[in-house]
Amino acid sequence: MKKIFAAVFLLLLIAALFFAWKFFGSATSFDGQKKYIYIYTGKASKTEVMKLFRDSGYLSNTGLFEFAADKLKVWPRLRPGRYEIEKGSSLFALIKKFRNGVQTPVNLVITKLRTKKDLAALLSRKFEADSASFMQYLHNNDSLKKFGLDTNTIMTLVFPNTYSLLWNTAPKKVFDKLNEQRKKFWTAERKQKALQLNLSPEQVYSLASIVEEETIRHDEKSTIASVYLNRLKKDMPLGADPTVKFAVGDFSLKRILFSHINSTASSPYNTYKNKGLPPGPICTASEITIDAVLNAKQTDYLFFCAKPNGNGYHAFAATDTEHLQNAKKYQQWLDSIKIQ
Repeated sequence: MKKIFAAVFLLLLIAALFFAWKFFGSATSFDGQKKYIYIYTGKASKTEVMKLFRDSGYLSNTGLFEFAADKLKVWPRLRPGRYEIEKGSSLFALIKKFRNGVQTPVNLVITKLRTKKDLAALLSRKFEADSASFMQYLHNNDSLKKFGLDTNTIMTLVFPNTYSLLWNTAPKKVFDKLNEQRKKFWTAERKQKALQLNLSPEQVYSLASIVEEETIRHDEKSTIASVYLNRLKKDMPLGADPTVKFAVGDFSLKRILFSHINSTASSPYNTYKNKGLPPGPICTASEITIDAVLNAKQTDYLFFCAKPNGNGYHAFAATDTEHLQNAKKYQQWLDSIKIQ
């Protein structure tokens, strides 16, 4: 009798150890360090999620996962989202993660963007909502009113940075997050500097976006900003080539020709044909560039053009005659390297 009891106990112990090994040991089956399961809104059901797991092949035993999830009542508590599965994760760890809705945030890295369409495309790659949903939000003045912005100025809300949000964050909440950085940047001191320039924060951003497109050299951004500020004071057209590129919709242009200027004459972004700032930015402006505008050098420059060496720096001039000399040198250099 004792032998039978001992044998049964041993079998039960082996079974318990086996189950513990299956439950607390590695339950994953994939190369690499991590994978992600994306559960869409309205799809957080047992049927949908088990299909995701079976199709992905991320688990070594989907049947055991389903059994354990049933017993631990995962399905009624499951929420949509982006869930990270680390290599070597146990069934216990995975079930706990899904039961508690522990999502892995998305890192939204914003660098340089030019249009609302570019922004919508980036956001749709990072979040559950598609680009159409983001574009609809970006073109809805009623939605943007809460930020004190409209469809022209909404891009002044976007500061290049890294933002952490959940994958299934709605468009409204994404822009709320972006607005936090905007409010953080526009301190009372910066707002006062903008006021001294007779510009709103949105206008400063728009001007900074032009400077951003004009040069990659941080040490001359404040000088370029001074040229445009001087032109604004004298009620001269800005004559900014990047705004014509924006109006044309071709940012690869190396030379702005009269044909480009004339074909976009009706565009408010053509600063050769229209005085003042364009109605909104032509790209995302970095904080460094916005500060370069706010702290622009005091100069008498009204013109600048690229230097004929391709190093990214510019030649500045206070008179039309001097500028024409600089421009001629640059155009001759372009001709010499066969850039049309």
